[in-house]
Amino acid sequence: MADLPPNHHADYPQFSGLFGHVAGLTMIIGRGRDAQLVADLCDLQPNDRALDIGCGPGTAVRHVAERCASVTGVDPAEPMLRLARVLTRLRRPSGEIDWVQAGAEDLTLPDESFTACWSLASVHHWPDLTGGIDEVKRVLAPNGTFVAIEKRTEPEATGNASHGWTSDQAAAFAGMLTEHGFSSTEVTDHELGRRSVVAVTASK
Repeated sequence: MADLPPNHHADYPQFSGLFGHVAGLTMIIGRGRDAQLVADLCDLQPNDRALDIGCGPGTAVRHVAERCASVTGVDPAEPMLRLARVLTRLRRPSGEIDWVQAGAEDLTLPDESFTACWSLASVHHWPDLTGGIDEVKRVLAPNGTFVAIEKRTEPEATGNASHGWTSDQAAAFAGMLTEHGFSSTEVTDHELGRRSVVAVTASK
């Protein structure tokens, strides 16, 4: 696994149908700490316009909606967005929230329209890393922040345990961001309760 690219699960089946809804439900519990971490790494302020790529059921979107002016959740899977809308209606946070069905490589959003952008446990599924990075750079405003967070994994991990990044994969993604013109790129480790995650942070 050490030699695999950062999107080593790009061919994973899409979260569609009943499987998509069940998978979405599993992504609700225990994700608050991830949302808090990304909000802190982005240093979200009340006037920020934020974008969550691969938002799933929208846990992070609802969490940060209390901290910034607007948040847009993007996900290619319709079941995820359906679940996100239902959960948001049940617990309506303050702040403006929008949902868009799209993949990371084709965000269908205006240029330079967000001051902060992140992807939680999603980059390892992106089908096109270069296209996704180009889209992040396009939609980010100057000096905007991008954060990618993945579960820390070991080189020999297989199955579900392999869904995340090794140190080498995190470093490789950070290097790609630098090659695409991002600056202040940094890789950091974090402990979220019983889980270890690795974060890659960069500025446009």
